[in-house]
Amino acid sequence: MVAETVKHFHERSISNPDSFWSEQAQLIHWEKPFEQVLDYSKPPFARWFVGGKTNLCYNAIDRHLKDRPDQNALIYISTETGAEKNYTFRELHAEVNRFAAVLKSLGVGKGDRVIIYMPMIPEAAFAMYACARIGAIHSVVFGGFASQSLATRIDDAKPKVLVTADAGMRSGKSVPYKHLVDEACSLAQMPPKNVLIINRGLDAGMPITAGRDVDYATARNAVGEVQVPVEWLESSDPSYILYTSGTTGKPKGVQRDTGGYAVALAASMKHIYCGNAGEAMFTTSDIGWVVGHSYIVYAPLLAGMATILYEGLPIRPDAGIWWKIVEQHKVSVMFSSPTAVRVLKKQDPKYLSQYNLKSLRYLFLAGEPLDEPTAKWISDSLGVPVVDNYWQTETGWPILSAMLGVENTPRKYGSPSFPVYGFNVALFDESTGLEVEADQKGVLGIVPPLPPGCLSTVWGDDARFVSTYFSLLKDRKVYSSFDWGIRDHDGYYFILGRTDDVINVAGHRLGTREIEEAISGHANIAEVAVVGIEDKLKGQVPVAFAVPKNASLLVDAAAHRAFEKEVMDTVDKSLGAIARPARVYFVTLLPKTRSGKLLRRSIQALAEGRDPGDLTTLDDATSLQQIRAALEQHLR
Repeated sequence: MVAETVKHFHERSISNPDSFWSEQAQLIHWEKPFEQVLDYSKPPFARWFVGGKTNLCYNAIDRHLKDRPDQNALIYISTETGAEKNYTFRELHAEVNRFAAVLKSLGVGKGDRVIIYMPMIPEAAFAMYACARIGAIHSVVFGGFASQSLATRIDDAKPKVLVTADAGMRSGKSVPYKHLVDEACSLAQMPPKNVLIINRGLDAGMPITAGRDVDYATARNAVGEVQVPVEWLESSDPSYILYTSGTTGKPKGVQRDTGGYAVALAASMKHIYCGNAGEAMFTTSDIGWVVGHSYIVYAPLLAGMATILYEGLPIRPDAGIWWKIVEQHKVSVMFSSPTAVRVLKKQDPKYLSQYNLKSLRYLFLAGEPLDEPTAKWISDSLGVPVVDNYWQTETGWPILSAMLGVENTPRKYGSPSFPVYGFNVALFDESTGLEVEADQKGVLGIVPPLPPGCLSTVWGDDARFVSTYFSLLKDRKVYSSFDWGIRDHDGYYFILGRTDDVINVAGHRLGTREIEEAISGHANIAEVAVVGIEDKLKGQVPVAFAVPKNASLLVDAAAHRAFEKEVMDTVDKSLGAIARPARVYFVTLLPKTRSGKLLRRSIQALAEGRDPGDLTTLDDATSLQQIRAALEQHLR
C-alpha cells in the first residue's frame, strides 16, 4: 500500500469530512455509536458525532485497565518540594474514583461546574478526570491568578464547588492560594457552596471557613475505596470551560465539547505527535493553560502513554533538569514553548549534552511564533528534530503543523509547516476580504465548519461566539485567528504576529514579529520584544527591549550605544531602514505572564507614559521595573 501524503490526507478531510472523521472516531471508545458525523445546520455552530455517547475519563483511564493496568499513567515530579510519585493506570483509576465520590458527596453532578484553582500536583489532574467521569464541567483557573480575576470567573461559571490547595511553590518559596480564594469568594456574586482544599502543609496559618471549606484528605478517607459509575455524555455535551488570557471586562469562556475533543486529541497523538502506548510524554506547560489540558491531562493518556506532571522551573535546581527527566523516564515526545527554550539559551550549554536523550524522537514547540535562531539552536544542541506547531486556546489542538505520523515532510525554520487535517485554512486581505497569493501577508482564517475539538461556543454567550470569531469578512462567516500569516510558494505558513501587533510607520504597516525575528538574528541577543509607540511625525515608531546573551559587554554608555547600533544595522540588513527601531533598550528580563507570553501592551503603555493596566498574570515584577528604569535612563 502506498503511503498517503499530507496533501492528500488534508484534502480528504476537507472534501469528505464525514468519511474522514468517522475513520478517526474509531480511535476512541463509544458507549453508544453516533448517528451523524456532523450537524452544520446552524452555521457557524458545528456539532460533531451527533447522538454518540462517550466519556473523556473512561477513554483516558478505564479503557487501559484491561491491557496495561500496571503501566505508569501519571508521573509526578516536583523540584520545588522534592516529591516524586508514579501512578499506574490502576492506581490513577482508584484515586480518580475517590475524588469523584468526594465531589458527588458535595452535590456535584452532570452539568455542574467545578472551578479548579491549583498548583501542578496530582490532585489537580485527579480533579479534572473526576469531573469528566461524573459529567461535571471543570474550569481550571491558573493557580496564583489575582482574586479579582478569579472572582469574575466564578461569577461567569457559577461553580458548585471550588477545588484549591493551601499553596503552590515557585523558586523554593510557597505561594499561598487560600487567602486569594477567600477574597475571590467574598468579591463574587455567585460564590461556590463548598471549597475543597488539598492541604500540602505549606501554609500553617491557612484560614478555614466553617461550613464551607472541606478538607480533601478527610473527605477522601470518608468515601474509602469506591467505584463511581461513568456518566455517558452525548458527544456535544460540554467537557470544560477555559477562560482565555488577557480578556477584559466579562471573561470569555471557551466551551469545549466531549466527543469531538476526544477524537481530535486521539487523532493528533497518532498523526502529529507520534506518541505510542507504553511510552512517556513530557509537556512542560501548566494545567491552567490549554496546552496543559490537551497534552498533559488528556491526550497522552488517550494514547495509552504516561504523562509527566512537573512542578518547577526549567533552570532549578539547574538548567539540566528537563533533560534529566527525559533520560530518567525515557521520554519519547516532548512539548514545550519558544519562551522556555530562550530561557535555556541563556544558560551554560553543557547541560544540553549531559544526559542520554536517545529515547526522545521529537521536541514540539508552540505558544508563540518560533524564530529561526532559537529553533536552529535547540535542534542543533539536542540533536533532536524540532517541530513547530501553531494553535490557540480556542482550537484546543494544532491548526498548523507538520504531520509526521502521516508523512515525514521537511521542516523549514520559523514555519509551523502546513494546515492540519480538518482545518480549511486561508489567508485573507483584511480590506478586500479576498484570499491573498503566495508570499503576501494576510489574516489567517479558517473556513467553517471548525473541525472536532475546537470551541463549540463561548460559555453562556452564543452571540459573542459569532461576533468575536466570525466577523473577519462582511459577506461570509470565516473564523479569524487574529494573527497575520504568510504562505510561501512551497505551501509553508509563517506566523507574523497578532493583527493588533501591527505598527503603522508613516503609512507602512510593519508586524512587530518581523522586527523581533530580525533582531533575534544578532548573535548576542537572547530575547526581544518590539512595540509600536506613538510618534507625532510618523504616527508610530518601533521600539525594542532586548535581553543580551552576554550583558557583561555593556560596560558603559558608549558600549550601550555601539551595541544598539549593531542591532539596528541587523534590522536594516534584514528588513530595511523602514523597520529600524527608534531605540533599542537593554534589560536582563522581559515582562511575561506566568504562561510565558510577553506583556507587549504593558511594555507599550510604559513606553508611552501610560498605566500598564492589569498585571495579575505578571510573573516577575522586577521585569517592569527594568523597563521603567531603561526608559528613565534615556530621558536623563
